[in-house]
Amino acid sequence: MGTSNSFLFFSVLTLLITTTITTAQPLSTNSRWIVDDGGRRVKLACLNWVSHLEPMVAEGLSKQPLDAISGRIAALGFNCVRLTWPLFLATNASLASLTVRDSFLRLGLQESIAGLQSNNPAIVDLPLIEAYQAVVSSLGNNNVMVILDNHVTKPGWCCSNFDGNGFFGDQYFDPDLWIKGLTRIATLFKGVPNVIGMSLRNELRGPKQNLNDWFKYMQRGAEAVHSANPDVLVILSGLQYDTDLAFLSSRMVNLTFSGKLVFEVHWYGFSDGSAWVSGNPNQVCGMVAGNVMRKAGFLLEKGWPLFVSEFGVDQRGTNVNDNRYLNCFLAVAAELDWDWALWTLVGSYYLREGVVGLDETYGVLNRDWTEIRNSSVLQKISAIQQPFQGPGFSETRKHTIIFHPSTGLCVLRKSFLDALALGPCSKSDAWYYSPQKTLTIKGTYFCLQADEVGKPAQLGIICSESNSKWETISDSKLHLAAKTSNGTTVCLDVDSNNVVVTNICKCLSRDSSCDPAGQWFKLVDSTRRPRAESVTEIESVLRVAW
Repeated sequence: MGTSNSFLFFSVLTLLITTTITTAQPLSTNSRWIVDDGGRRVKLACLNWVSHLEPMVAEGLSKQPLDAISGRIAALGFNCVRLTWPLFLATNASLASLTVRDSFLRLGLQESIAGLQSNNPAIVDLPLIEAYQAVVSSLGNNNVMVILDNHVTKPGWCCSNFDGNGFFGDQYFDPDLWIKGLTRIATLFKGVPNVIGMSLRNELRGPKQNLNDWFKYMQRGAEAVHSANPDVLVILSGLQYDTDLAFLSSRMVNLTFSGKLVFEVHWYGFSDGSAWVSGNPNQVCGMVAGNVMRKAGFLLEKGWPLFVSEFGVDQRGTNVNDNRYLNCFLAVAAELDWDWALWTLVGSYYLREGVVGLDETYGVLNRDWTEIRNSSVLQKISAIQQPFQGPGFSETRKHTIIFHPSTGLCVLRKSFLDALALGPCSKSDAWYYSPQKTLTIKGTYFCLQADEVGKPAQLGIICSESNSKWETISDSKLHLAAKTSNGTTVCLDVDSNNVVVTNICKCLSRDSSCDPAGQWFKLVDSTRRPRAESVTEIESVLRVAW
């Protein structure tokens, strides 16, 4: 299959799995949820698109037409872009007045100019800020929402503790200038319907971090943005590279407005060094997920929206640390049903850290921006692109789905007589996990049962025996274990054909060389409408069973 055809095939396939959410603007908050003006939940399923490096132009425009990139974002099921920008774009007159051509010429990027001239001739001689506006407009034309993210002050790659961009009072982080830049950008995009939020500052960090200045300036920034553009969500980041919001458990921001405040957090595999590959994945997942909840996830329980504005993996698929982390991340993301933004759309950079055309291995697109770098990663992520629950998504009573993070699929059945298998979560059955630890298909007498080691899991109607009692075990709480009729403890697993089977539980502790991902399942609450039950089918199976 050719490059363009394979990309088209995947895009169409993804559209069958997910749909772009059309929102009624502007957005606001309702407890922990982001909602439209009709009160219906809007789940942010975003991509990060970089526009804060030295050229100050959205990456990739020398590779593909702008509208083609925007259209691909929507076709892949993402409804939102976190579009980065440097503060100097709004506050440094000598830089902001440059045209796109001038910006590239000063950096010696003649090849990129030629690519821009070929793919996007309409923007080559625009001032930089108008080129940024053109990207926002193109995304809007493709029904993609935008969050404007002030990533740094001085254009360049982010981040280090000593780059001068880290915290209020640093060399390039004058709070007053920052407020001025936020106000200008908020004003510039007032009334632009697809601009739904502004992230005030990316990854606060460095030796000057302190809570007094965080509260003082983040509250000032929030008030400035809301005053200039009351329609947008105001998104606040935490400390320590946006991994720590724990201080909000005892002290909350004090603002004059309500219904617009969202908090953001970042979570990567490398945030915990090489723990995922050097430690036992079950133990690491339990520990790290617990830390994320303690430092940020608790906000959901307190009734505040939490936007995971950066997560991502090396999409070459060879990074064991990232692969293990992603399976844990997806389990938590499905359980909490939070809003998120994947790092990154970008396949390569015009110029990053002195390297022209640097390949971005975390990029959804390949180096030439022509095809998907790793379709299996997008398949996994597609499961969390749509809401599982929230205001307006109470299509049915709350039930459980059985999610398999390493594939992004859920346990489902073709009929009561067929083996259970993995398939799209949109077709999942509604399960009920009882206090007695049984997993029953709602509206039926049928429960999940363990048969023998290596055999497919069964549906049966005698649900009082040990083979029908499913416990969540291991530190990760991602193994579902039961005992067979002969007393052997087994865990749900998946065979090479995606049939759900039971096998001896593996990798529960200590062993770091073992990967338990195939046996990881997450019980996720949902109020999505489940697949319809066939009364005739149920009655016929009951007759066979009796």
